[in-house]
Amino acid sequence: MEYTRLGATGLQVSRICLGMMSYGTPLWREWVLDLDASRPLVRAAVDAGITFFDTADMYSLGASEEVTGTLLRELFTDRDDYVLATKVFMPMGDGPNDRGLSRKHIMASIDKSLARLGTDHVDLYQIHRWDPETPIEETMEALHDVVRAGKARYIGASSMYAWQFAKAQHSADLGGWTRFVAMQDHYNLIYREEEREMHALCADQGIGVIPYSPLARGVLAGNRTRDAKVTTRANSDGIADRMYATPESAAADFAVVDAVRDVAESRGLPPAQVALAWMLDKDVITAPVVGATKPGHIEDAVAAVDVVLTDDEIAALEKPYVPHPVLGH
Repeated sequence: MEYTRLGATGLQVSRICLGMMSYGTPLWREWVLDLDASRPLVRAAVDAGITFFDTADMYSLGASEEVTGTLLRELFTDRDDYVLATKVFMPMGDGPNDRGLSRKHIMASIDKSLARLGTDHVDLYQIHRWDPETPIEETMEALHDVVRAGKARYIGASSMYAWQFAKAQHSADLGGWTRFVAMQDHYNLIYREEEREMHALCADQGIGVIPYSPLARGVLAGNRTRDAKVTTRANSDGIADRMYATPESAAADFAVVDAVRDVAESRGLPPAQVALAWMLDKDVITAPVVGATKPGHIEDAVAAVDVVLTDDEIAALEKPYVPHPVLGH
């Protein structure tokens, strides 16, 4: 495993971040693993050198944080040996203040997340989306107070427009508040719209980029074909159905899948390793957030760190891409 700084900070993270959305309770999503089923996968990730773990309060409505905290306490003897990230924004109840990025919800949510995680701080506290109903100044000051209270070491953001991210950073500067150091955006070989504005902004500002869905929710790894869905997740993932291989985008998306398969076959590698190696080759990328529900998923993610693609292979992978509507915000 390789390690690198998160953006311009001094925080060292593994080049692969294990996404913990897959762990919690199958009552939330059919493909989610419970504590006992999650344990060998997280142990394999730790044994392979992964030290960066990303969850969110809304994953399994809190159960993911509980599983994450339990397993990390089992597998690490020192809290400083791993980097833990979680998120706030999505609905956690039916009340009008059980969602969003108001000061009230942020302050309540960080304490509930820490209790579920069984720790006194997270290393990276992220806003899960942009909140159009809360002034950004209110959000940034509240996040700053979370950091000043020692409950988070750094703050990050997730999918939004580049102008929104720039506005948030400017607000922090004007208020003398903590700035975002990371952007967790939607990015993969099928969806590359973040290259237009967001990644240029992050490169200029020294922001670490930790993309989610680096394998397009398994599409790039072959979990569906033009004619069928071949895994449990593919058959029960309504979000993927709305984002990838839709009637409008299927031809272009599967052309990219074909290119990945061709490069993978020529190298004797699984498609997942090729798709992740392509992402890791981008200078702006710190660590893709990779989900894993089978041992092979961990093995492919870790092996991808050592795969070096040629310029011709990268060109072949990128050639079929066509512009997409904005997805994930």
